Amino acid sequence: MHQPSVIARRVAAASVSLVVAAGAAACGPKDSDAKGSGDSTPHKGGTLTVLNSQPQSDFDPARLYTSGGGNIPSLVFRTLTTRNRENGAAGAKVVPDLATDTGRPNKDATVWTYTLKKGLRYEDGTPITSADIKYGIERSFAPELSGGAPYLRDWLTGAADYQGPYKDKKGLSAIRTPDSRTIVFHLNKPEGEFPFLATQTQFTPVPRGKDTGTKYESHPVSSGPYKVVRNENDGEHLVLARNTAWSAATDPERKAYPDRIDVRSGLDSSVINQRLSASQGADSAAVTTDTNLGPAELAKVTGDKKLAARVGTGHFGYTDYIAFNPAVKPFDDPKVRQAIAYAVDRSSVVNAAGGSALAEPATTFLPNQKSFGYTPYDPFPAGRAGNPAKARELLARAGHKNGLTITLTHSDNKDFETSPEIATALQDALKKAGITVKLQGLEDNDYRDEIHSVKTEPGFFLAHWGADWPSGGPFLAPIFDGRQIVRDGANFNTGLLDDKSVNDEIDRINKLTDLSAAAERWGALDKKIGDKALVVPLFHPVYKRLYGSHVRNVVISDWTGVLDVSQIAVK
Repeated sequence: MHQPSVIARRVAAASVSLVVAAGAAACGPKDSDAKGSGDSTPHKGGTLTVLNSQPQSDFDPARLYTSGGGNIPSLVFRTLTTRNRENGAAGAKVVPDLATDTGRPNKDATVWTYTLKKGLRYEDGTPITSADIKYGIERSFAPELSGGAPYLRDWLTGAADYQGPYKDKKGLSAIRTPDSRTIVFHLNKPEGEFPFLATQTQFTPVPRGKDTGTKYESHPVSSGPYKVVRNENDGEHLVLARNTAWSAATDPERKAYPDRIDVRSGLDSSVINQRLSASQGADSAAVTTDTNLGPAELAKVTGDKKLAARVGTGHFGYTDYIAFNPAVKPFDDPKVRQAIAYAVDRSSVVNAAGGSALAEPATTFLPNQKSFGYTPYDPFPAGRAGNPAKARELLARAGHKNGLTITLTHSDNKDFETSPEIATALQDALKKAGITVKLQGLEDNDYRDEIHSVKTEPGFFLAHWGADWPSGGPFLAPIFDGRQIVRDGANFNTGLLDDKSVNDEIDRINKLTDLSAAAERWGALDKKIGDKALVVPLFHPVYKRLYGSHVRNVVISDWTGVLDVSQIAVK
């Protein structure tokens, strides 16, 4: 079962819940020179401070749910592949990391082979081997180290019931290491996007002799440019120093300019933005990886040219939308769902989400970025302000000529996504079409529990989704593949769609190792599904993040949508 990435969940929690993990429309720091202000030449040395609201908890590669290797984790943990550390769309590509290439598939993409680069070493100088990567993956199956992405359990042959190396020392036969630099993965189905999965931190090498189980997170053995020298309160205060055994010759992706990284979390978002704005002392060399500027804060920043020059703009593969449960009346009638789609006023929804600087109207479920296979379409064209007349016509044809009354379920969390502001904007728009909307606001945990259970899922509610990597696969499959409907757990196929033609096309696309060809197919499938009106896309969030006045070399890729700490230099 696929789940939204942690990045996505955390960014969402910060202001607009979305992470930032991928994307492609104009990403990158539009409002500032990508190299920062003043002297743009990046220099080595100094301390980079990271100010975050959410702690970097569970700092164990087995337990982290990341995309592209993560942001802070990627400074310590290297993986077989990683994201390309460049601005915008170029940053949505997967590139080699520990491996010499992005993987060599067999004919049907069920076997993937990787060769490790020469000269790879841990922080203590010992060599990194293919057996260490195999062991790192195996320990991620241990119940006591749960939390990572579920794909490996689903994809690896015979891995569904594996309980990790602490209980089963035989290990996974689906992963073979014929020599110290070769690792081979055997999958139970074709997966052309395996190179994307190989960016997850579960592919981090872990030396068996240094594994301390649940205590490993306090001092994981570094394979990246930095090592952990302090981890307080489960990631609330994390200090990283240079790993002198790391070789830049084997790692063209991470620049590792600062001597030290000081991550301080558990801060209120308003405090973070205030400190970054003032940019005093150590805060002048500070960034945030999880806190957006809100509408009011952005308005103040926009009016100050110096502050505006220190705002990075990013896009992540993320969509906020209306979801329908067709098992609940009157949403079993496609005409009712279509009527609501026509009635939606996206202009008012965008305003409720913070305005056009923080949200872009959406008519496609896939994000408007090439890597996802974005294909422009609008199955129910009503313009930015909606078409109440067309909605009334459809309602009459559905037997509701006098209108109807429905309930919209949303979260009470002030996230500008599934919150009361968005719900109220929709309530006002649908009223013009003769649809009376009653609002049901739930505490955020109750809201998530209710909408992700087949047994309690309401008929009409607000939802959002972020991809685990920049492709249509982890975006469309979890929401529309009938085989991923979960009856007794967390379910994300909210429309309960189980269409053989859709399922079969997902399988056919998954066989493709040509990711450009796959992207076109994902776009076509998005259009086909969109015609069913099981969801109504509302907007794609935009991320606006302040950074300190002494920060240089700002890079924001369409994979993450946030400042990449591996590229930053401080004055």
